[in-house]
Amino acid sequence: MVSDNEKGLVLAVASSVFIGSSFILKKKGLKRAAANGTRAGIGGYTYLLEPLWWVGLLTMTFGEIANFVAYVYAPAVLVTPLGALSIIISAVLAHFLLNEKLKKMGVWGCVCCIVGSVMIVIHAPQEQTPNSVQAIWKLAMQPAFLIYVATSMSIVLALILYCEPLCGQTNVLVYIGICSLMGSLTVMSIKAVGIAVKLTLEGINQVWYPETWFFVMVAAICVVTQMIYLNKALDTFNAAIVSPIYYVMFTTLTIVASAIMFKDWYGQDTESIASEICGFITVLTGTVILHTTREEEQQASSGRVRWQESGKSFNEEHLVRLYSPPECHQESKTLNKTVSLLN
Repeated sequence: MVSDNEKGLVLAVASSVFIGSSFILKKKGLKRAAANGTRAGIGGYTYLLEPLWWVGLLTMTFGEIANFVAYVYAPAVLVTPLGALSIIISAVLAHFLLNEKLKKMGVWGCVCCIVGSVMIVIHAPQEQTPNSVQAIWKLAMQPAFLIYVATSMSIVLALILYCEPLCGQTNVLVYIGICSLMGSLTVMSIKAVGIAVKLTLEGINQVWYPETWFFVMVAAICVVTQMIYLNKALDTFNAAIVSPIYYVMFTTLTIVASAIMFKDWYGQDTESIASEICGFITVLTGTVILHTTREEEQQASSGRVRWQESGKSFNEEHLVRLYSPPECHQESKTLNKTVSLLN
């Protein structure tokens, strides 16, 4: 007979496959939508009319459902590290389907992020599963967790109202920060809903408790917010960069939220704490490497030739940017000469 852990393992792997693929499907859908309307990165919603984006959303939904059920059958220590598989899947698919090349340093950055996150998860404290929704509500009302929620929401509001207009199009951490902070609250509420469903199926009805529906409402709001800003992140930045950073931040913040809410830090020994610190350092190193790789790509793409066309009957000037790889240098020179003759 298949054990609960084996069921959770299969569901977690399936979840990673679905989620990793959904990043690519949604990215392709966003690209198609951007060609026919306003990009999601600058507030457009034309992607809602793109079938491929809906396929990606449906695929992600399947993945999230599988992940949700996996947490019911298996502990977080088993399920959470397997989320790293989605990074590998999305990076490989982006390489072949989106032509988003991940350089060697980017690969090392991904490896560091995955290793660091796995170290944090492995050495994270074991959680104690409550036996009712009311018990979870008491944990959620703890001062420490309320401070975490207030801090998270304050940061999210600051990112949305101040940082997004200022540097949302240039700094990947703005959109991913919003997704990750809201995601940590999503997991806490979804876990409460999962426990309620499991207890109800076992004969202990949790449907009539108002706390159950409150957690459902919080989960719905957080999921919608995540979807909106994840779309913006995918539309603006390279999918091979978004996936690892999102995984790292989401995993880290989820572990922190879980440790605060469920008081999992009790009983931690020095070895486990030291391992968690090393994991955080490794994650930070991987994030820096990924940012460095992106900056190099931006600098490489800035090798352009600008030429200026001035019409005699117009007062405006048209600037056209031409990308100039080595094999196109001669063509650029010929074009410049032609423009000079026309003027």
